[in-house]
Parts: sequence; structure tokens; C-alpha cells
Amino acid sequence: MSDTFEQLGLSPESLEALRRARFERPTPIQARAIPPALAGKDVIGCAATGTGKTAAYVLPLVERFAGRKGTLGLVLAPTRELVQQIAGPVEFFGGPRGVSHAVVIGGEDMAAQAEALKRRPTLVLATPGRLVDLLESRVASFPQLEALVLDEADRMLDMGFQPQLEAILATLPRRRQTLLFSATLGPDVSRFAREELHRPVRVEVTRSGTPAERAEQRLYVVKPEEKSALLLTLLARDEATALVFTRTKERADKVHRALERAGYRSGVLHADRTQNERNQTMKAFREGKYRCLVATDIAARGLDVEDVGHVINYDLPHVPEDYVHRIGRTARASASGVASTFATAKDRQMVEQIEKLMRGGIPRVTVPREDPVFQAEWERHQAAQRDPGPPQKDHGVSKKAPGQAPGRHARTHGKGPRLGKTKE
Repeated sequence: MSDTFEQLGLSPESLEALRRARFERPTPIQARAIPPALAGKDVIGCAATGTGKTAAYVLPLVERFAGRKGTLGLVLAPTRELVQQIAGPVEFFGGPRGVSHAVVIGGEDMAAQAEALKRRPTLVLATPGRLVDLLESRVASFPQLEALVLDEADRMLDMGFQPQLEAILATLPRRRQTLLFSATLGPDVSRFAREELHRPVRVEVTRSGTPAERAEQRLYVVKPEEKSALLLTLLARDEATALVFTRTKERADKVHRALERAGYRSGVLHADRTQNERNQTMKAFREGKYRCLVATDIAARGLDVEDVGHVINYDLPHVPEDYVHRIGRTARASASGVASTFATAKDRQMVEQIEKLMRGGIPRVTVPREDPVFQAEWERHQAAQRDPGPPQKDHGVSKKAPGQAPGRHARTHGKGPRLGKTKE
């Protein structure tokens, strides 16, 4: 495996751009995927989230298409946020070399996107649903296409995009290069790859399902009604930026209100938010204006924030693979981080599936029920149960000053449901 970008066969222009980006050496997925991609071969790349997959395909595309005309490449990704994120490296590495691009996603003006496609950008970056709309309206077509990238392929299949993917692929030239990147390689992805790729080079730099090793994982076994108290306790114990995952939009709004009430500046991200609201929330989170972001799995992929120190799984995901993608939001690049998961007795089967996928157990940690922050929130919860008061409304983004509930760093074994041995 190559230790330097110079050994990968990249042009002087790309090497200079890498220096400007302060990329010192290639990550394992970049070192192994870039050479076959540059050679025009189909590639299956599997690596944990946050290991540099985007540059592993953007650099070869830029090298191949620099200075050429027409729409030559298509990049498909599962979420709007991920597509917008991909646009950053494409602009940085490709813009100075004449590689133009258009972003095609839902929630934005389709007429404007149609106009952008008529200008025949070098690369089209799209979510499957919106691209199918444009294909059906005969606005989009790809007669010159030479390269297709499927980013986060497992997530696209998990989200039910296979019919849209099949419709898109049916319109593309059969003679093309296909690069498929994924955090996991389950049966669905493997089957899809066999059908759509031609003699691919398989690059798997970590075991399928293995999260970033720098993420310290913790599993707290709690009662459902203890989750809010535990969340506030963990936030009070350190000052790390936190990303909190919930299963549903309603739960995300509820947790967001709890954080506002406790004085934490936070944002909320889910499918009911408009695209502009989602963009503004992500911008504020990246700029450090929010200590916390509460999100459904819409943010499990495509969220690239350098300083997420703590991922908190308030609820377990719907499928085991999403656990890997969630905790991949911390410990990105060379950073370290913590991934805390709240599990109830009903979550036993999902925990077992996650541990089977990762081929290892998640360390159990004692719930700090004697911590003053935990006790204060628990007492508030009990009082609210006795006198619920008027229903609360979600008033949007909090504008309160940053806050941190008081509390000492105490831990106790406590009592409650268990999913295995507990350790401090």
C-alpha cells in the first residue's frame, strides 16, 4: 500500500491541490482505490464512515475529465446532505481544472436544476429520487457518460432506492466505469454489485461493519423513562459537541425541547424540516453555534463535522448497519470520540444483531443514577407525570445562551434492566 500521494499516479495539479488541502498522506481506502480507479477499472470500495472515501473517487474523476466537455460522470448518494457535502471536494479539486458540476436533490428548485443540466456540467451529483423525476421529464440524459459512482450504496438500498437506481441505470451507457463505495457489504449490496459492475477490483480496508476504532463505545441499559435524565447527565460531564440520534421525527422534536429547557443551544434535523432549515441547522452546527444536534437517521450519512466528540444513540436504529454509520460521525479522520448507546430491555435483539455485525461486543457501562443531574431530571420527569400541564409546542431553534447543568462526576451501579455485564 502506498504511503504517499505521489505513489498513486496522480498528476502534479492534483498533488498541488492535495497540499493546499493539507492532505499529508493517503488513507487506506484512498491508497488502494485510487490506482485502479485511475486505470479505468470498476471498483468496490468498503471502508468505515469517515475514512476518506469521497476523495478516493473524486480525485480519479477529476484526473479523467479535466479539460473535457459534456456530462461525463454521475455521482449518486442517498441523502441531500451527503450530495451537498460531496460538492465541496468536487469544487475544490475540480473547479480550478475546468471540471464543473451540478447538484440535483429534492427540496430545491427543480426548474433551476433543469437549467443547470442543460449547461452540460462535467459531473452531476444527485439523489436518486430527484434524478428520476428529471429523467422522466426528459430534462436529464447521459449519452456521453463514462463513469458512475454509487456512494453509500448500502444506505441507498436500505432506504428503498433500488427501483430508482434500476431506472437510472437503464438510461446509462452500458460501457462505463462504475465505482461503488459503501460502509458495509451485505447481501443486497453484493448482489447489486454482481449485476452492475464488470470484473471489479474489490478494496476492503476494514472488516465489513467495523466502526472507526478510535470511537470509544459505551452501552447504557436503561428504562425508557430514564433516557432524558441520562442524556443530560452525559452532556453535563464533558463539553464535547454532541450528535443525538432518535428513531422518529416526533422523538427528535421532544429531545430537542428537553435540551432547550436544560439550557443547551441545539438544532434539530429530520425529514419534516425544509431544505433551507436543514441547511441552516447544519451550518450553525458546523460553526459551533450549537452544542448539540438532534437528528433522525437522515443525518447518519453525509454529516461531516470535524469536532463531533460524542455521538449519543438515544434510540437504537431500525437496522444494525445504521449503528455503524451513526457512530462513524465521531472519531473521523485522526480524531477520537465517544459513542454512547441507550438500550432498553426491549432492545436486546437489536443489540445482539449490532454486535454480530461488528463481530464484537459493546462495553456495558453503569448508569449514573446517583448523579445530581440525573436525579434532578428524574424528579422533574416524575413531577411532570403527576401534573403534565398544557401540551408543549416545538418553537424551532433555541436562541438561549449555552448552558450546562451542574453536577459532580459520580457513578453508581444502580438498578434496572440489564443486557450483559456492566463495567466502569
